[in-house]
Amino acid sequence: MNTKYFLPFAFAALLGFSACEKKDDHSGKATLKVSLTDAPGDFDQVNVEVLGLEVNKSTQETESGWQPLTMKETGLINLLDLTNGKSALLASSELPAGKISQIRLKLGTNNTLKLKDGRTVNLTTPSGQTAGLKLQINQELEAGVTYEILLDFDAAKSIVKRGNSGQYNLKPVIRTITQAVAGGIRGKVTPSAAKAGILILNAAATDTLAGGFADPATGDFLIKGISAGSYKVEFSSVAPYQEKLTRDVTVTNTAIADMGN
Repeated sequence: MNTKYFLPFAFAALLGFSACEKKDDHSGKATLKVSLTDAPGDFDQVNVEVLGLEVNKSTQETESGWQPLTMKETGLINLLDLTNGKSALLASSELPAGKISQIRLKLGTNNTLKLKDGRTVNLTTPSGQTAGLKLQINQELEAGVTYEILLDFDAAKSIVKRGNSGQYNLKPVIRTITQAVAGGIRGKVTPSAAKAGILILNAAATDTLAGGFADPATGDFLIKGISAGSYKVEFSSVAPYQEKLTRDVTVTNTAIADMGN
């Protein structure tokens, strides 16, 4: 079985924008809350050092437009503690209504993996990453409206093993999702001992959009940030269970599609 099926997990920041004043669209304040969530991966721990978050209200590529958010939690965060809908609040700030063009996630260099064999190894971080990862948002904040944005950290593409050296690089690949116009997929894999890995594919099964693992104790899974549409859900299990099974599912905006057992 291809081991990449056991790598995907999602590191996600949930950004809630809620206006506090109702004058005109650009005169009020909006509250920005950033939370972190994840889906299980094929490691015992994935520890990522979060230093800060900033938003950019300028359309120009200059440092003057960046505004730091008030952090509620920084330091090492084990992404695997945040699974199946759990989240941790990272930041909360009031922002003027108007347009946000980008968000910048600042990561440190003290990132580590705890492997299944008990070893802890460093995740080498490219030097340029300490300046922050810039992600396009282009979201207009209007007074009286609540916005939610999801940042989905794709570990299958972001954690890269360096040949046979036993070392790993962290090269973040992150997608942005507007949570207000996105749904999700939930279900239950039985028996839970199958330790199912889950991939969300497009209807043609030509592209992997998201992934995760069923909870090893209960078999439950929940994958958020899936836009409306038709998908194939691929389940890969450990021996002696059926190695691979694919089912079709349809997601509607803001709704969680329940696949049942």
